[in-house]
Amino acid sequence: MYDLIIKNAKLIDETCVDIAIEQGQIAEIANSILARSKRVLDLRNKHYISAGWIDSHTHCFAHSPIYYDEPDVIGIKAGVTSVIDAGSVGALDVAEFYQLARQAHTHVYSFLNISKIGLITQSELANMDNIDALLFEQALIKYPDFVVGIKVRMSRSVVGENGVEPLIKAKKIQKKCGLPLMIHIGNNPPDLDEIADLLTEGDIITHCFNGKPNQILDKNNNLRDSMKSAIKRGVILDIGHGGESFSFAVAERAKSLGIYPNTISSDIYAKNRLHGPVLSLANIMTKFIALNYSKKRIIDSVTVNPAQILHLKNKGLIAVGYDADLTIFDIKQQPTSLSDAHGEVRQSQEQFVPLASIVADVAKDDIHIQITQEGSKNELRISS
Repeated sequence: MYDLIIKNAKLIDETCVDIAIEQGQIAEIANSILARSKRVLDLRNKHYISAGWIDSHTHCFAHSPIYYDEPDVIGIKAGVTSVIDAGSVGALDVAEFYQLARQAHTHVYSFLNISKIGLITQSELANMDNIDALLFEQALIKYPDFVVGIKVRMSRSVVGENGVEPLIKAKKIQKKCGLPLMIHIGNNPPDLDEIADLLTEGDIITHCFNGKPNQILDKNNNLRDSMKSAIKRGVILDIGHGGESFSFAVAERAKSLGIYPNTISSDIYAKNRLHGPVLSLANIMTKFIALNYSKKRIIDSVTVNPAQILHLKNKGLIAVGYDADLTIFDIKQQPTSLSDAHGEVRQSQEQFVPLASIVADVAKDDIHIQITQEGSKNELRISS
């Protein structure tokens, strides 16, 4: 007997399947599953299902003095099954964050800030003494399943007079541990060309479509040569929308040049969730409908792509043996206005609307099911 069978679930390619879950993992996928189950959720060939959405750039350390939120608020209650905090904490606070994260139903991971103090100040890398390689490496050893990457913020307000030196130190640490490195780009100095030239395969540039002077496009509105080379080397592009770091104009020009992000992420925290322009990962995904991205590309950018880039084992796909992390959603036919970080507005005739999250608890051989407010309106019901 299965723990849960989801019947008549619509995939993003419009095909419909039944999905059986047992002991926190996907046990069977078929056109029709007739086996008995403790619980059944019938989506009536009406609602979509995908692997659980992964927001690969958030700020969800609730005790942070600057950028904070609750993992389950931006996670399971919003259709997101995994959230990755992007540098809110460094080695000094990772233990506290780990304990808080274990209390959430949402899967929580961390890009550990290369600065040991994390984001308790906006200028965490202006003092090079804040980079303590030994302390950092000890944190990686202690929390190997929690820390999935390294975060370094490379903008003028953060590094002060230190230029790219923090990035050079981060690359040295990365060489030892092999974890993905996420680089925040903002106002210069340091210049993006100098940053890009230091990056190697698998490094992640976040805020990749920001509209600041230090952006991926040159003065002629073409892709910088340094970025062409970086992308060719395998450098990853991440959206990291945030309150100040996404431009429709840059995204549109990049698309016309054949440049797409590998991952779509929100850079969400309480302020930009409550007051915009972020609101939710679903809202950011809807902006890419407005940019005429295919639905499959958008879904891949919040499921299989981040799972593979961040080496999240057994996540990102609907496949037998994978964790039962799933997002149930609608693509609602309703006009909406969408704003970027500069107040520019685009229109979309459709919206991503999360209805429910299913999160695997493999350690307990169980799952947690969270039906959203919109899901309740759609009368999603689990029968026993």
